[in-house]
This record gives sequence, C-alpha cells and structure tokens, in this order.
Amino acid sequence: MSTGVHVPEYQQDCELVAGEDLARSPAFWLAHVLMAMGKYDEPAERYGVDAAEFDGVVDRLSDPEEPWPVFRVGCGGGHTVHAVYVNWEDGSSVDFFVRHPAWGRLGHLGQCGADAAGPGLAWTELLALAGGVPEGGEGLTDPSERLLLLLPLLGDADLPGEARDTVARALAHCGIRAEAAGDLAAVLLGGQDPVGGPRWSVADGSPVAVCSSPYSPRRVPLALGIPADRAEALAAVLGGPRRAA
Repeated sequence: MSTGVHVPEYQQDCELVAGEDLARSPAFWLAHVLMAMGKYDEPAERYGVDAAEFDGVVDRLSDPEEPWPVFRVGCGGGHTVHAVYVNWEDGSSVDFFVRHPAWGRLGHLGQCGADAAGPGLAWTELLALAGGVPEGGEGLTDPSERLLLLLPLLGDADLPGEARDTVARALAHCGIRAEAAGDLAAVLLGGQDPVGGPRWSVADGSPVAVCSSPYSPRRVPLALGIPADRAEALAAVLGGPRRAA
C-alpha cells in the first residue's frame, strides 16, 4: 500500500505518495525511461512488456487526479534523491532533486518534460548513486533500478565504451527482454555527444562538480550555499571530486 511522502522544501500545492510499489513491474521501467526522455514511439511488445499494462502505468504516472508518485534513492549520510512525477491539468513533467534534512533547501538535479532542464548527473555520479545503497535506506535499494530511475539525468561527453552494456544489463535485470535491451540502451544513450556534449569539473570554492551545459541547473554547485562540510559530504555521495577546472 502506498504511503504519503512529505518533503518540506518542495513547495508545490500537491499530495505526494510513495511510488516504489509501481517499480515492481517491467512496464514501469519501460514507461519511465521512455516518458522521461520523451521517446513515446517505442512499441512496448518489442521489449517484452504487455501493451495494456504499459498503457496502464503511463496513465497512472500522468494522472492529474491522483497524488503525485515519488520515487526515492537513499544515498547514505542522510541524503536522498527524489524523482517526482508532476501532473497538472495542463501538463506533466518529472522533477529530480537531492535532499538532506539539515540543508533547509533542495539541490535541484533537473527536470524532464516540456520545460526540461539538464543534464543533472555525470556518468561517474550516476554509477555512484546507483551503487551506493545504504543499510536500512528508504525507497529503491536495487542498483539496477536506481540506475534506471536516474538515467534521464545523464549528460556526459566522457561516456565510457561500456556504458551501453551497463545500461542494457540494468534494463534486462528490471524485466526488459534481454534480446532487445541492448537496442533500447543505445536509444536511451543516443543523445550523448562525445564532442560537443556536457563536461563536468570542479572549480575553486566547492568540491561538488559543475556542468558546462547552459541548460543544466548544475551550472552552479549543487545545493549552493550549504556549509563546507556538508558540501564535502555531498561530493562524497556523488563519487568524490573530479579534476579541477
């Protein structure tokens, strides 16, 4: 049974509800990666997902009459990444942010939808958050599920050669037909530009990496203004500092 979720700093006139129960279905994972990335034309059956079940999940994730589903990734040290399916009568999106109860603010990672903002994560950060499962954490605890939930935030010109296989394994683990997982992974990573794509670095003043993309909320350090020790803790959760700019 879904339970309410309270995020004091998330100033929206809405009711939030834990959505992790939806994540037990392969239809959810196919819907999530396709909807969040705006790729609606992929046939569900190709990926081993029943079309009616897929349509039902899409309807739930975009229903403005229902509480907004929230998916959480506990990251250790009290940090939690949230993905909120935002559903107004005139449009939908997905908000991604990281929260720590001591900050008094949210660290905005990005948004998917009509007013998209991103990217929000480098490849190394995506892997660190996916694999950094704390003991007794809330929300999603499976590394493959965590990787797929946060995959829409990815933007990195330095994507390694094994990225496609890594994403394909996560898709297959979450119930996507193995024979088609590689092709879907290629679709999902198709926008990563090794020449003109986003680059990540740390600069003086913060250990948290910033992004070169003009559309990324991470043009400035994530959760800008938190004390230095908390910034160090956040950088550690994200996999540690990268090279200086």
